Amino acid sequence: MLAGQPVIILKDNVERTRGQEAQRSNIAAAKAIASAVRTTLGPRGMDKMLVSSTGDVVITNDGATILHEISVQHPGAKMVIEVAETQDDEVGDGTTTACILVGSLMEQAEQMLVKQIHPTIIAQGYRLGMQKALEILNTMALKIDATDRDALLKIADTSMTGKSIESVKGKLNGIVVDAVMSVGETKNGKVVVDRDDIMIKKQTGESMDDAELIRGIVIDKSRVSEQMPSKVVEAKVALIASPLEVTKTQVKSKIKITDSAQMNAFGASERESLKKLADAVIAAGANVLLCQKGIADAVQFYLAKAGVLAVDDVKEKDMKYAAKALHATIVNKTEDLTAADLGYAALVAEKEDANLITISGCKNPKAITILLRGSTDYLIDELERAVVDGTSVVADAMEDGTFVVGGGAIETELLLKLREYAESVGGRVQIPLEAFANVFEAVPLTLAENSGYNPLDKLVALKSAHSNGQKFAGLNVYTGEIVDMFEAGVIEPLRVKKQAIQSAAETASMLIRVDDMMITQNRAPGQ
Repeated sequence: MLAGQPVIILKDNVERTRGQEAQRSNIAAAKAIASAVRTTLGPRGMDKMLVSSTGDVVITNDGATILHEISVQHPGAKMVIEVAETQDDEVGDGTTTACILVGSLMEQAEQMLVKQIHPTIIAQGYRLGMQKALEILNTMALKIDATDRDALLKIADTSMTGKSIESVKGKLNGIVVDAVMSVGETKNGKVVVDRDDIMIKKQTGESMDDAELIRGIVIDKSRVSEQMPSKVVEAKVALIASPLEVTKTQVKSKIKITDSAQMNAFGASERESLKKLADAVIAAGANVLLCQKGIADAVQFYLAKAGVLAVDDVKEKDMKYAAKALHATIVNKTEDLTAADLGYAALVAEKEDANLITISGCKNPKAITILLRGSTDYLIDELERAVVDGTSVVADAMEDGTFVVGGGAIETELLLKLREYAESVGGRVQIPLEAFANVFEAVPLTLAENSGYNPLDKLVALKSAHSNGQKFAGLNVYTGEIVDMFEAGVIEPLRVKKQAIQSAAETASMLIRVDDMMITQNRAPGQ
């Protein structure tokens, strides 16, 4: 108010929420998102069925997929979903854990706000707790060698356990680890894995057991002519980016033909130029051709006559993959093609029952293809999600060379050590620090609950084991016993845990300090 007159700052289509109401709104939103994915945590977690407005169905227990598919309006909820998406982009796994931690942090903050603890103090305590938790994690990390296939298999197994593809997990583990190890490179003493070098192709109508690792590339195309061979052994592959056909000129032009002799000469000249394109490929020694553009019928005829298997209109992305896998060079002009530009593959074959060309048996390929098969689209999509998670965590472990144990062991250890640290800090910040420690109870409690056990009993048993120095003690979700997770082979990359804790703490600290929300409502025309 100014001299008795109201001062209007916000437009009338802005909805404003202030003070405790804004804080309660964000807390409720974060808890709701955590609750939505909570039951999917662990090997015995449940699945969610998501149906879109168009009727598309997704059945999964992958946290990132669930949160990506659901539509939310609340800005606080969107921030929690962003945590999951960041977790998935950065490390490829641990999205459900990250969401559960955010939800628990907001729940603890709610109790502290009731006790009149200022949001700034809560945020400060959470930041201190996060820093200490990351320090503790580093001291508990174990080393792994990038060539230790057995340990990497355990990491892949831990990530993929609990998915709907449990029956073929044993085979997929080996495929995933071999794929990542094949594309991994050592640069400046560090292992680097480009996840984009692993291509995943899907084929419906087959059994999940038929998944295979192809040391090369799979192209969703068939050969351009039935007269060409469907299989080529000891293939020399040419990659050409330009069309193998007579292209239109850049400027408008006309040719005036006055008699049949000129017409014949024109046709002969065109055929000769097309034959030269085919002859250039054959002269270079190629018996397989991948062309990014079209191939004229006449060129197809000459190539088929020479026994060359040709594929046209190959995607640019597939061409680049092929170049990496085959150690070949993509040539822009056919006349520039030489034997040095060709790539090698032990076998190039067209699948009889599908529009697929497989190029396999490449020497030391830097691009790998995992071909997944399944009886339904739902199964094959879940299979793909499991493989993506598996390749991500194996790559994380190879690059960092560190891992931690799972089964709630790390969270229980963090819980106890953070409580000790909180006692040493003192002051009002001690309260949010203790609350931050209590948050880690959520993971073992949820694991026990999802497995059908009494959560409190299992948490007490875990605390007792860790108090007695069993720092690797975790919950065996199948037997309900407290066992050594390291010996059980339940391990995961350190990066997954660090990212989950860091993202959750930073997001909760940001949300809890919001005391004013101004949301602009979209108005229909004329309102």
